Amino acid sequence: EGYCDITAIRHPNQGAAQYAADAVDIPVLNGGDGAGNHPTQTMLDLHTIRRAHGRLDIRIAIAGDLRYGRTAHSLSIAMARFGASLVWISPPSLEMPEYIVKDLEAKGADITVTNDLYELIPEVDVLYMTRIQKERFPDEAEYNKVAGVFQLSKADLADAKEELIVMHPLPRVGELSPDVDSTPHAHYFKQAFNGVVTRMALLCRLLGIEVPAGGEA
Repeated sequence: EGYCDITAIRHPNQGAAQYAADAVDIPVLNGGDGAGNHPTQTMLDLHTIRRAHGRLDIRIAIAGDLRYGRTAHSLSIAMARFGASLVWISPPSLEMPEYIVKDLEAKGADITVTNDLYELIPEVDVLYMTRIQKERFPDEAEYNKVAGVFQLSKADLADAKEELIVMHPLPRVGELSPDVDSTPHAHYFKQAFNGVVTRMALLCRLLGIEVPAGGEA
């Protein structure tokens, strides 16, 4: 803390950012702590969804690695707080951790759980794809069982709502076909850009820098 005014930390161990924050008196940003959470990603995700739909109380499907996916954890908690209806889509071995399920159910969250990526696409407003994260698995054999299980293509969106947006925290592997890029549903590149302005705003807020009101990111 003697060298800087603010710090951002990304760490492979869950809870590392909180451990660091407890040790210093300057602001600490959690840029992702292992399989825990990724709050700054969620802030830019909320910004992206609100710009696309004008509100956050929508129906969102989060698909892929929900067990180890820190973006899925943080986004689910935030969207439930804003009244969204959640659809969790994953292989059985990668379902949302029980502590998150119990916490959100206790708060009355509307949750649907399925292992089928495609059946509910026509009903959702946001489809949030995530990659199966090889680096999070304790052994490679477990990863190989689920690698490539979900693959979204342009054809899969044929019956989607016109206003559906497809998001992805990136990088993608094989779960999101490049042919989706040319559709009006693709919002992941806008989402990535929104990460720049959202984090700029967060840094300004934490450093006490006034940002002119009324500006659009």
